[in-house]
Amino acid sequence: MTHEARIRRPATYAAVSLGLASVIWLAPGAGLAQNVERSGKEVVDAVCIACHGTGANGAPKIGDKKAWSKLASRGLGGLSTSALKGVRKMPPHGGNPTLTDTEVERAITYMVNQSGGHWTEPVNTSAPAADRSGEQVVKAQCIKCHETGVGGAPKIGDRTAWIPRFKQGVDPLVRSAINGHGGMPPRGGLASLTDGEIRNAIVYMFNPVTVVAHKGPVAPAMTGQNFAVVGDTTVYFGVVAADVIRSHPRDYPQKGYGVPPSAPAQYYVTIALFDTSSGKRIDDAGVRAHVATAAGAGPEKPLRPITIEDARSYGNYFAMGGTGPYKITVQIKRTGSPDSIQAQFEYSR
Repeated sequence: MTHEARIRRPATYAAVSLGLASVIWLAPGAGLAQNVERSGKEVVDAVCIACHGTGANGAPKIGDKKAWSKLASRGLGGLSTSALKGVRKMPPHGGNPTLTDTEVERAITYMVNQSGGHWTEPVNTSAPAADRSGEQVVKAQCIKCHETGVGGAPKIGDRTAWIPRFKQGVDPLVRSAINGHGGMPPRGGLASLTDGEIRNAIVYMFNPVTVVAHKGPVAPAMTGQNFAVVGDTTVYFGVVAADVIRSHPRDYPQKGYGVPPSAPAQYYVTIALFDTSSGKRIDDAGVRAHVATAAGAGPEKPLRPITIEDARSYGNYFAMGGTGPYKITVQIKRTGSPDSIQAQFEYSR
């Protein structure tokens, strides 16, 4: 029996190969959330700033520590009750009836914190469980520091910075982000983030790849970003140009990657395997792959084991002329398993 999963993805960044060699098993995130509630800052910027930005109509001005210190003594419950019902010249819900109670509470918390407070932004415990994707979370929040490396934050896609952080696994990274560390506040400063969303964001920043689409699996399977789950095996996929490997020998040593072929349009396909139940890396599988285009399939080749940073992955060079899309079919035979599994990825440059 052969199980199969498919995923379509656009071109990845050149450094994904070494990244996959060191990636730690990551639980795939859920689908995209619908009707995601706004953060306190988003609500303030859209609604509250009209009065609280300047102190219009007697509204306590954001940043006025004396005024907000007195208000904060009433606690979030007291302030939110007034805001929801309306007080003096402020109408109920700040004049925007579409705001949820939680959004109002977050806006209050944000204004208190901008005025010297240290409140934790509330989480809506009745909200749907669907998590936002890593890309959504990063673009909404994490990008503020991780895009440019503010305060030493590892930049998005910088494998040199991320690989050492992954050596103990992803769980310590998630716990660190939940609790806050260094200059990063708990949950990256966005208390509404779920644990799963934080995990998704970390995965995305390590390997910033967006899924274009994916087809339904033939057998029980799941796909997302740069992986496919087939049965009890999680398969991670990446591609790096041979020219990149050739021009960066320190990052891609010949001892591991071999000598890149001199022929044009050569690409290194790399696969990392994990046991889905335990999260342990699979380092004794037999792996083969072939690349196909609309013109036909190329030769099947074994993906040779490679160990980088004490982490095993599998890879080999394939010709990929033109712009694609390329269909990469991977056959995996785990030691002790009577069946092989198949994962199929679509890649475009």
